[in-house]
Amino acid sequence: MELSKEIESLISKDYKNTTGLIGSCNGKIIFDKSYGENPNARYHVFSVTKSIVVIILGIAIDKGFIQSVTQKVLDFFPEYKVKKENDTIKDVTIEDILTMTAPYKYCNFPNYTKYFTSDDWVKSSLDMLGGKKKSGKFFYAGLIGPDIITGIITRATGMSVLDFAKKYLFTPMGISVNDNIVFKNKEEQFAFYKNVNNDGWVSDRQGVNTAGWGLNLTTSEMLKIGELFLNNGKYGEKQIVSSEWLKNISSEHSYCKKFKLSYGYFWWLLGSESFAAMGDGGNFIYINRNDKIVIASTALMVPRAKLRIDLIKNYLEPLCKGK
Repeated sequence: MELSKEIESLISKDYKNTTGLIGSCNGKIIFDKSYGENPNARYHVFSVTKSIVVIILGIAIDKGFIQSVTQKVLDFFPEYKVKKENDTIKDVTIEDILTMTAPYKYCNFPNYTKYFTSDDWVKSSLDMLGGKKKSGKFFYAGLIGPDIITGIITRATGMSVLDFAKKYLFTPMGISVNDNIVFKNKEEQFAFYKNVNNDGWVSDRQGVNTAGWGLNLTTSEMLKIGELFLNNGKYGEKQIVSSEWLKNISSEHSYCKKFKLSYGYFWWLLGSESFAAMGDGGNFIYINRNDKIVIASTALMVPRAKLRIDLIKNYLEPLCKGK
């Protein structure tokens, strides 16, 4: 199905940084539109990365590498030295990180320079955790903080997150993420943001992959991730991740007053059985479990990109319903 002239006009006006849109219902592709020169190009999906990381975490829990989300974060970093004035970090759990209710010392602007110039982004994230605050209040730590989860997966499995994901998620699902991307300097990092068709996953110099950003995928690979939820964790006949974990991800655990949206585990909840992974620029994976709809989009990073919720709910989702 072609997108209507009305939708195409809307995209060219309000969402012109979109590079790909694909939607399915009951596993059938309803529309598949590329706005780039290469429909199979890979794009940096920004915060959608963390929504995939939490699936990888669930696989690690399913396989017994990690006991549960109630484990304390510092159980995995016994060498980390806690300062007296930072005692609250001892009580932070994996679940606190996943629900964005962990306390951080920074308010809205973390020390990006300290983080990016560090060789160890997990330690930098731990250093910004805690302070005088306690867990429980929603605070969206989009970039610095989620790396604690990839650090935990690396420690618990003895594998890099990319290698673990290749073995248990990416390769079984026909998703290609080839290599770690390590920046030698800030110029390489800025070039990464601007480039189209990067291949790989950003990691720090310790080999720990980023959790809040840094993953590159095609639009169709994003759709596959979404369909995993509708298929109860299966891809074909293979059980990739438990259906219980996927239900936990998409259940309400906290609430963001600023956006008036509930939050699961690194996924935003958009209504009854509807939820989404959302990244800067307009990258997203949207799932409507009731109507068995998945819509995915890749986009280039631009300042103040318009949120896609209206586009999804009022224009794209109606195309898929009942198909």
